[in-house]
Amino acid sequence: MDLEVEAVEEIDETAVPTGVDAADYVLYGGKGGVGKTTMAAATALASARDGTATLVVSTDPAHSLSDTLETTIPADPERIREDVPLYAAEIDPEEAVGDGPFDAEGGLGGMGGLGQLLGGGGPMGGMSGQGEQAGSAGPGAEDDATAADPLAGPMPGMDEAAAMRLLLEYMDDERFDRVIVDTAPTGHTLRLLELPELLDSMMGRLLKLRQRLSGLFDSLPFGGGDDDQGADMEDLEVLRERIERLRAVLRDPAKTDFRIVMVPEELSVMESQRLLDRLDSFGVPVETVVVNRVMQDLADVADVEGDWFVSPDLDDCEFCQRRWQVQQNALTEAQDLFRGHDVKRVPLFADEVRGENLLRVVAACLD
Repeated sequence: MDLEVEAVEEIDETAVPTGVDAADYVLYGGKGGVGKTTMAAATALASARDGTATLVVSTDPAHSLSDTLETTIPADPERIREDVPLYAAEIDPEEAVGDGPFDAEGGLGGMGGLGQLLGGGGPMGGMSGQGEQAGSAGPGAEDDATAADPLAGPMPGMDEAAAMRLLLEYMDDERFDRVIVDTAPTGHTLRLLELPELLDSMMGRLLKLRQRLSGLFDSLPFGGGDDDQGADMEDLEVLRERIERLRAVLRDPAKTDFRIVMVPEELSVMESQRLLDRLDSFGVPVETVVVNRVMQDLADVADVEGDWFVSPDLDDCEFCQRRWQVQQNALTEAQDLFRGHDVKRVPLFADEVRGENLLRVVAACLD
């Protein structure tokens, strides 16, 4: 059956609510491809439309925030709308590693060669527990360079550390009353939260190594004198304290709402449950679970008026009926697993969700 679908060019202002009821910091997380960027962009736009100075920031290396908002998003926070106080930034992990206490050559620049000590080719390589990532890339020029110089490239895990450092700066920025974060896929997000323990382990192993090597430490190619190594430990301690402070904010339900995004499929439900369990183990509050791309009429999930929405034909389309049955099973499971959380549904749109019109509708579904 052929359906004539016209792009949504305009939606009545009165048909979509303005503003959001949300915490100061809202983080959207979940498996890749479930719509985290869409939810973050929609929430940020609705927040700014209410007059709240809002920053939306993406920490996902595969950025799509620019496409969703249909405007160029800079690496550092800048205002992207004149009519509403909306700011945006897309963190480039590689560039972020080269800023502040990190550098792209040794991983932890300006720290007495500590990055070389902890890097994949150093005597304490693999400290981050991400060793499989360091060697997982396919053959290419970058791998050849790494083979020639095992200390080349950033220390594994430093992109997450850099992203977390920048997030802390953004949360302290007085320009913003609310920060909306489009996080990287699940694994990357969890590694961000694990960094304080990782740095504690790194510092502990550094102290043991210094004790074992004693006076020989000065002769190692990555080392300087005692003053250099003392500075290394101080810098690591500063980094650890900053990350601990950020994690304290993430754990405060009065300030932070981590929202899990999923699609109505069994595998996505299972992944979301695992994420919820891990976040709970970190003490990170999860108030909202968003189920995206549900084959329901818009009127069933949001208080939005208008006859422009094209719904799946659940009466005559066998494909739609079978997919809806799959979704119903997943939705039932999700309702049971996430009991006690606010489960929001966002319908499957006939149009690609990008630009202000449909983002405002998505925000209404999240309200």
